[in-house]
Amino acid sequence: MKQILLFILMSVGITSLVYSQAENEEVALDINTQESTIEWIGEKITGKHNGTVSLKSGQLMFNDGLLIGGSITMDMTSITVDDLQGEWGNKLLGHLKSDDFFSVSNYNTAYMEITNVDYTDDIAHITAELEIKGITQPITFQSTFEDNSAQATIVIDRTKYDIKYGSGKFFDNLGDKTISDEFKLIINLVY
Repeated sequence: MKQILLFILMSVGITSLVYSQAENEEVALDINTQESTIEWIGEKITGKHNGTVSLKSGQLMFNDGLLIGGSITMDMTSITVDDLQGEWGNKLLGHLKSDDFFSVSNYNTAYMEITNVDYTDDIAHITAELEIKGITQPITFQSTFEDNSAQATIVIDRTKYDIKYGSGKFFDNLGDKTISDEFKLIINLVY
């Protein structure tokens, strides 16, 4: 009788352990780099510019359907300018790739790694480390999820990454040539 009782207790314990592990199982999902999009928007006194940058690779970690971590690598050589065409578009693109901005010949990728995620209802409050031009800084932003995709708008202070060109913080008398210190990344990751 003791052996039967012991067997039943062990069976219940093993079943509980297996159920608990399955319920709390972490899942790593690769990001579809072809279907995912990253749009950048930069503003200045006289207007704004926008374009895209491609995703090189990425992975998101989930537990019980909730984001718990992940990382993305952006291909800075793929940066485009979408609001200007021809000579002016090529000039802006060349300037963005130059040492005044992203120094793409020296830093051809940018990298972001999620370090913490908290939730309020269906909104993820994310803390991450963002590396641009070899400089890593913490950032925070919110993300929502829908049909195997994650959406976020991230506001980045470019001066924290040694991108000071046209910044009113560092240069006087820029007038209408002043460029905002912040730019946005509008991200849609499909996984």
